[in-house]
Formats: sequence, structure tokens, C-alpha cells
Amino acid sequence: MFQLKWLWARMKGFRKRYIFALCSTVLLSVLALGNSVITASIMDLVFEPVQATGAVTEEVVSQLIMLVATLIGFTLFRTGFGYFSVMTYEGCSQKLIYQLRRDLYKNMQEQDQAFYSRNRTGDLMTRLTGDMDMIRFMVAWVIRQLIDCAFMFLTASIVFLVTDWLFALSMLAVTPIIFGLTSLFSKRVHPLYIELREKLSRLNTAAQENISGNRVVKAFAREDYEIQRFDEKNREYKEANKKASLMWLKFSPYIDTLSQSLSIAVLLVGGGFLISGRISIGTFTLFNSLTWTLTNPMRMLGMHLNDLQRFFASAGKIIELYYAKSTIASRPDAVKPEGRIKGEICFRDAGLTLHGTRVLQHIDLSIQPGETVAIMGPTGSGKTSLISLIPRFSDVTEGEVTVDGVPVNRYDLHSLRSSIGIATQDVFLFSDTVDGNIAYGNTKLSEEEVKQYAKMADVDFAEKLPEGFDTVIGERGTGLSGGQKQRIALARALAVRPSVLILDDTTSAVDLETEKYIQEQLASLDFPCTKIIVAQRISTTKRADKVVVIENGVITEIGTHAELSQKPGYYREVFLLQNGNSEEELTAETGKGE
Repeated sequence: MFQLKWLWARMKGFRKRYIFALCSTVLLSVLALGNSVITASIMDLVFEPVQATGAVTEEVVSQLIMLVATLIGFTLFRTGFGYFSVMTYEGCSQKLIYQLRRDLYKNMQEQDQAFYSRNRTGDLMTRLTGDMDMIRFMVAWVIRQLIDCAFMFLTASIVFLVTDWLFALSMLAVTPIIFGLTSLFSKRVHPLYIELREKLSRLNTAAQENISGNRVVKAFAREDYEIQRFDEKNREYKEANKKASLMWLKFSPYIDTLSQSLSIAVLLVGGGFLISGRISIGTFTLFNSLTWTLTNPMRMLGMHLNDLQRFFASAGKIIELYYAKSTIASRPDAVKPEGRIKGEICFRDAGLTLHGTRVLQHIDLSIQPGETVAIMGPTGSGKTSLISLIPRFSDVTEGEVTVDGVPVNRYDLHSLRSSIGIATQDVFLFSDTVDGNIAYGNTKLSEEEVKQYAKMADVDFAEKLPEGFDTVIGERGTGLSGGQKQRIALARALAVRPSVLILDDTTSAVDLETEKYIQEQLASLDFPCTKIIVAQRISTTKRADKVVVIENGVITEIGTHAELSQKPGYYREVFLLQNGNSEEELTAETGKGE
């Protein structure tokens, strides 16, 4: 029942309205007996005297009119009050879901990269959609129906016992068996719904991955394979759904049979009591007309418990996401710098371990404000991991990283990251206009300012698009080349006028002429900026004030282009390879020159 207590805690602000809705359900359950009670009164007070005397007096007619009018008024009141009750439930459930979805999304935005590595995108989408809808269904419908069934059964039992206890006991004799079967069903179906929810998550994940990677699928002509893969997940979900549904079908015939036996008890036992004169025709009519108030709750209880188990499975996933905490967060005493950060960065014996693997170790590096540092190294050497330590996408597991002399883990995250402009290796563009993507980090930019930063990144192609900078580009930049997406990402990073600019292989997809233009623009920025550039081209690194080479998570070389190109090592090998020379050819050319 922890899930229900958790939901109640989230209803702060509209609990009184929900309590009113719950009380209205109790009242409506009691009022459900009213029609039958009034009808029984008509039978005893009107029709039975008429049948006995054979005379229709004015008193009888007036009494009939009064009772019929009461019946009509009572029905109208109950219908109107029931509508108001349902609307209250719906209002509370929608407000709860709105708040929960907002809180969950906010919490997801605050998670670190490890969180998204552990959780599948399809699973997260299932929690925000299907699981949330199950909670709304629980609050608006299932709870109402469970209370209605419980109080209707209880009220009817009391009325029956008060009217004729022996007749009532003969009807209630089978109820313990029904409740026992329902309890057994509830225990067996719970694990099935947990499995069902997991199958749905995998199905959504398969669909999401296929849609996101549609270009790759088409490029390798793997449509048939992906259809087969999706069909497999779809089949697993179907089988899990069928298994859970069949579990109810195993119990349903027994419960329905026992519930319907109450009608037989009314005819046999009630008929015998009526013939013997123990009960009146009105009492028989009352029991006969209220039989459904016992049979219906018992028949529906299993279905509502079915929904209750689905709710428990979904609520567990929602609560897990709600309380998920990022390992990277701002401290209570976090530093919020006044004005711009200078951009002095220092790594002191920094190390990083991810998933049990040591990615970086003993990193000692000092970067001065305004300096341009190029980072080079083989694939998988730890270049991206190194720069991710500065904006705290990851935290060091040993040593420390400081910005302006303050450890990055002491900065307020928002203040730190808003001072850093990043163009990542895997470019992500939103389904928005070119203007909207460039101004993403600073939405207050004017159109002229957006075009100014676009010019710095050589986003000249935007003017040629159908609607210029107001052209909506597709999801993830669909319709643009790799180089065009990289240039928009660079303009987006420059538009925040960062104190620290981090470019992770940002110009790898542009031609040499464009790269040269971008480098010239970066060298003449109109604001102070420390630039850290991860690159594999010598044409990019040779302009840097300092070149850092990382191999196997360790810094092996530090120096200028002129120094490292003459010194044996990884940088010289890349330099010779990109210039089309071998070590022997370069030595021979140097000898001729001498």
C-alpha cells in the first residue's frame, strides 16, 4: 500500500476536494439502495392494500403520487450528484498527473550521463505516458469503484440483516468463498503485470531505436530484420498480455457462477418465506431488486483488483524515477561567481573511472585564461572524457579539476555550465528553426546577433534555405549535411559568449577552406575566451598555443606544434602522415637543406 500513501502525499493542495469525492462515492453507494426501498414501500403501502381490499381510495392514490414523485426526485438528485462526483474525481486526477509529469521531467533534466546510460529511452517514455495514465485511471476510476463496491455490499448486507436476518444469511453464505477466490487471483496476477509492463517497455524501446536510427537501417537495407525484431518484441508483449488476461478468465467463471447463485437463493428461499407468510411481498421485492448490490460488487471486485495490480506495477516505476538522484549536483554552499569566469583551468593528478574501467589517470594540466589548447590522441584515448570533467558531465574519482582556482564540484552547476560553450562530437539539433537552434542557449538574442554568430561559424547556407533563418530543420538536423550541422552547433556555442569554449572535433566534417575561416574567426573573438579544441587535423592543432597528446588515458606529450612536430612521438607520426611524408623522407629532405 506504499504506492497509495505516496500518491496521497503528492495530492497536497487538493486533498479536501478528493476527500469530498471519496465521501460522495460512499453517499452514492448508500443512495443506490433508495430506489429499491421506495419501490418496496409502494408495494407494501399501495398495491398490497389495493389487492387485499379491491378498492382504490383517494388516500391510496395520493400516497402513490407522493411516492412516485419522491422516486423521480430522488433519481434526478442521485444522477446530478453522481455527475458532480465524477467531475471532481477527474479534476483531481488530471491535476495530480500534471504535477507528477512536471516533477518527473524536471528530475530527469537534472540527471547525469550515467542515468541515461542505465535507462533505456523507450522505458523512460513508457513511464511518462503509459504508467502515468495508469495512475490517472487508478485515482479517477479504480479507487472510486472499489469504494463503491465495498460500501454498496456493506450497506445492502446491513439492510438485508435488519429486514430479515435469516433470509440475509442464506444469501451471504457464498460470499466468503468469492472473496477467497478473489484474494488468490490478486496474488497470482501481480507478478504477471510486472512482467507485462517490462515487455511494453522493451517494445517501446525497439520502436524508438528504429525510428531514431532509420537512416542507418535504410543504408544497410535492414528493414526486414528490424520488422522481424519489432515483431518479436510485439509478440512477447502480446503473449504477456494474454497470459495476464487468461489468469482472470480462470477465476471469472467460478466467481460469476457463485455470484449468480444469489438470484437462485432469492427465488427459492424468498419464495418459501413468502408462501409461509414470514415475509411480505414488499420485503421479497426489496431482496429481489437489491440482489445486484451483492452480485455486482463481488463480480466486479476481481476486475478492479486486476486494475489495482496494474497500478502497483506502474506506480513502482514512477516512484523509482521520482526519487532517482543524480550523483552530480550543486552543493548547498555552492559558489556562484559574480561576473564572468576568467577561464583558468587546472587538472591536478586527476583520474576518472567509468563502469569499473580506468579512463584517465594522473592528469596534470594547466590552461591559462584566453589560451587555446588543442587535445589530440588515438580513438578511445580519453579526450572526450577529459573535457567532460570541466562542465561536470562526469566527476573525477581522484585528484581535482579547478576553474579560476575553485574546484568545479564546488560551483553552482547552472553558473558553471552557463559560462561554458560546448559543441559536442555527436551534434544534436532540435526540431526548430535555424535561428532557434543558434539562440538555444540565449533566447534573448536579436536576429542581427544570431546572424553575427552564424557568420563566425560560416553558417552561410542558412540564407539559401527556403525561409532563411526561419526555416524549420528536421529532428536531429535531418536534411542538413554533417558539416552544416557542425557549423550550427558551433554558432550555438559561440552565441552564449562563453568564458570557456569546448569544441569536440567540431570541424571534422567541414572542408579545409571552411575550417581555416572558422579558425580565423575563433582567433579574433570580441570577448575573452579560453578555447579547448579536440581535433585530429594538424591544420587545427598547429594554431593552438599548446598541444596536449593523450594516449591510454595518460598525457604523453605537451608542447607547441613546432616543438612536437620535431619530437618523436604520436604527434609527429600524425604530422608526417597528414603531410604525406615518412620519417626517412623528412630526414632526407632535412639533410639536403643543410
